[in-house]
Amino acid sequence: MNANPDQTALPGLEPAPAGPEALSQIDGGTAPRKAGVKYGPTGRPVRVFPEPAPLRQHGPARIIAMCNQKGGVGKTTTTINLGASLAADGRRVLAVDFDPQGALTAGLAIPSHDAVTVYDLLVGNERDIRKAIVPSSVPGLDVIPANIDLSAAEVQLVGEVARESILARVLRAVTDEYDVVLIDCQPSLGLLTVNALTAAHGVLIPMECEFFALRGVALLIETIEKVHDRLNPALQLDGILATMYDARTLHAKEVMERLVETFGDDVLDTVISRTVKFPDATVAGVPVSVYAPEHAASRAYEQVARELVFRHAVA
Repeated sequence: MNANPDQTALPGLEPAPAGPEALSQIDGGTAPRKAGVKYGPTGRPVRVFPEPAPLRQHGPARIIAMCNQKGGVGKTTTTINLGASLAADGRRVLAVDFDPQGALTAGLAIPSHDAVTVYDLLVGNERDIRKAIVPSSVPGLDVIPANIDLSAAEVQLVGEVARESILARVLRAVTDEYDVVLIDCQPSLGLLTVNALTAAHGVLIPMECEFFALRGVALLIETIEKVHDRLNPALQLDGILATMYDARTLHAKEVMERLVETFGDDVLDTVISRTVKFPDATVAGVPVSVYAPEHAASRAYEQVARELVFRHAVA
């Protein structure tokens, strides 16, 4: 399921010059290596993605579901830090906490007790989505919080008409006000995740560089294809983001090699390395770009944001 030029794209970047040299950099790492060229963990030449051009206006939003049925692979970390990086590049971003554990809400230090949450929007307790939107400490990044109440939503929604499309209907009222909506999904492939996939234009799959995480990606892509065929023809795979990469271990290198071999250019060039800065930033309730702006982890998510803009600008 490759990028489709007819789908909604992340706005704001002029296409980079095309040509044989540009193509050789995104061929999945199969081209012969050249002397004097620096290669990244994916086996491709290292690229630095430029800052995107300013936007003349905001919206309509591209909705991206952060999805992986395996827990602990970096979905929430990616949602927080990708959202902050896109906001730093002038995008208006809405992050939707769609996990009953509420990790995204907690990770941005947003109170969820007695607040209007995404659960209230789904079950009809609150019909005005704007009452649930909370500004984060990062300019340009807003959040719809979640708490444990969301765990009851799957049971309550089972009998609803078009239950897979409820989140899409909820978000429709504000998509023209944002450039990107990021949905932080729970680690399962249940009704909530199907709702997120039905609402989304694209899916970004964070994947820990570990064997069991690799096994689950193929099953997830099957689910994405089913939702594409049956519920949401606009859905596409925006990319697979390798996370928690440790260059010191042979296992991580082998997983990365297998990932690129299997999924090719669907694997993003940018790789997120393992570092204690991410949990430290979570405890502080801020993105890593605020907690440690000069750290390599901050620059990595800046590049993820710009790579996504680049990929959809040239699609």
